Amino acid sequence: MMKKKLVFLVSDLTYGGAQRQLLALAKAIDKEVFEVYVLYYYPDSPLKKDLQDAQVISNCITKHGRWNLIGFCGRLISYLRHIEPDILHGYLVVPNLFTIVFKPFLPKTKIVWGIRNSNDSNARDGDWLDAPLSVIEAFLSRFADLIISNSHAGKKYCLSRGFPAAKTIVVPNGIDIDRFQPNPEARNKFRKEWKLEPETLAVGIIGRIHPLKDYPNFLQAAAILVEQEQNIACFCFGTGEVEYQEAMYSLTKELNLTEKVRWMGTSSDIPSVCNALDLLVSSSTNGEGFGNVIGEAMASGTPCLVTDVGDSALIVDDSRLVVPRQNPEALARAISQFIETKERDYNYDLNTRQRIVEHFSINQLALNSKAVFLKLLEG
Repeated sequence: MMKKKLVFLVSDLTYGGAQRQLLALAKAIDKEVFEVYVLYYYPDSPLKKDLQDAQVISNCITKHGRWNLIGFCGRLISYLRHIEPDILHGYLVVPNLFTIVFKPFLPKTKIVWGIRNSNDSNARDGDWLDAPLSVIEAFLSRFADLIISNSHAGKKYCLSRGFPAAKTIVVPNGIDIDRFQPNPEARNKFRKEWKLEPETLAVGIIGRIHPLKDYPNFLQAAAILVEQEQNIACFCFGTGEVEYQEAMYSLTKELNLTEKVRWMGTSSDIPSVCNALDLLVSSSTNGEGFGNVIGEAMASGTPCLVTDVGDSALIVDDSRLVVPRQNPEALARAISQFIETKERDYNYDLNTRQRIVEHFSINQLALNSKAVFLKLLEG
């Protein structure tokens, strides 16, 4: 059987969640069925090395800045017509829009969009183009052959904007369950480096320091727990804009948490961090679709306490570990209850990893995507 040509188009291969998911899928999908290409247009792309030895053809069709459109589009269309892809799969807004521009030149190619968020009304970083691009995206969505959201919340949001319901489906993200798995040795090493006593509960938040992640919610909950004299140590892993980071550091001091909250910056070993924590908190207020860090921690055997945003509640599948957003009292209460169950030797995380293995592994992502792509081509 002749292989189907599957081409992914993304702006870059930097360390973003969408890029990591694209690469995971490109590497994992059945190479007996698909010949896989990854095309990107900004050359500063450190993740490109991850495609080596993965039976994936990658190519940078260089785009020299935002407004370098005519020459760039000409080069990319020429390359695509040479490949003659069966499927052209965009990832994120601008690559999605490019696929529609290219559609008249590729009449036999099925166009697939990848949608990664669940609400962009508060997720923007101030770029004046975001609002008009969102309107254009909603209008042009009718011309895509298939629209894949990585979350049910994302699909719901798309439909509210006028995306075609018959073409919009959900394929959840996939977690690397080999990279993220229980590792007692790594746990002991990191907790020793952090100078934690065995009975101290390590509670952490992993994510960029940004208003959407709602670090104040986490910090205020920590202040409540400290007042209750809970034996906890809080860890914040992430970076963000300097001004906002400084505001969070100041809030830490205002809440008298300097001795209890440690700002760790970014870590190159998130699997070990996940193992060292007793509880991961996702306190986001908006914009989440599928929170990868939740799945990664759970695959490591670490329970996650989440706000009811995006598909977070669906991922953890445990009402005791879901709280309303922007409610530090509820967040503190849920952490306190978690501590009580741990003290009673209740095996709180018995099915934590198994939930990810069965429903949200990279293998499951690859199988789901293969079925969806073949159905699209058959249709």
